[in-house]
Amino acid sequence: MGKERIAAFTDAVLAIIMTILILELEKPNPLSVAGLWALRENFFSYALSFFWLGLMWLTHHNSWNAVEKISNETVVGTLVLLFFSSFFPYTTSIVSANFNNRTAQVMYGIIVLSVSFSNVFISKSLDKVNPQVHFGWLYTNSNLVTFIDIAIKVVGLILSMTIYPPAMSYAIFIAIGLIGFSFWRIERARNQAR
Repeated sequence: MGKERIAAFTDAVLAIIMTILILELEKPNPLSVAGLWALRENFFSYALSFFWLGLMWLTHHNSWNAVEKISNETVVGTLVLLFFSSFFPYTTSIVSANFNNRTAQVMYGIIVLSVSFSNVFISKSLDKVNPQVHFGWLYTNSNLVTFIDIAIKVVGLILSMTIYPPAMSYAIFIAIGLIGFSFWRIERARNQAR
């Protein structure tokens, strides 16, 4: 299988997942500013999932330009990644309705970490067959940034399980900022090198 087919498949599945996210949003009742404000945790959860998935897609899209070959490991890793990603609408809707619930946040965190580890697996599989690209743990992000990203999520998960359930959502919010900033720096350096 060529990289174009797996990239197109991934793009399609992620687009569907991101579309389903909005369909799961609760409608305000009553339709008023107060009704919308009452759903602020729903909107936060939706935005968090949407931008996390969007940033993942953007990282994949830009990193895959340098990929020449893929392996069976890459295909399997991508299927695992999409499997866990497909849980986003489900877990997002549960967190939206139960933002301060420990079980909801832990379930959401497990899905996020599963996708993160799947990404690391895919990146390592691509590095084996594309050594000229020099992929790290997460494509072209530095290993330190990837380590910090995962550490933030693990700390968020532990805090959600023990002390403060919403810590997982806030940890993901911080991780989005970290990866987003790292992505911006990499792209800026690429554009300046042209």
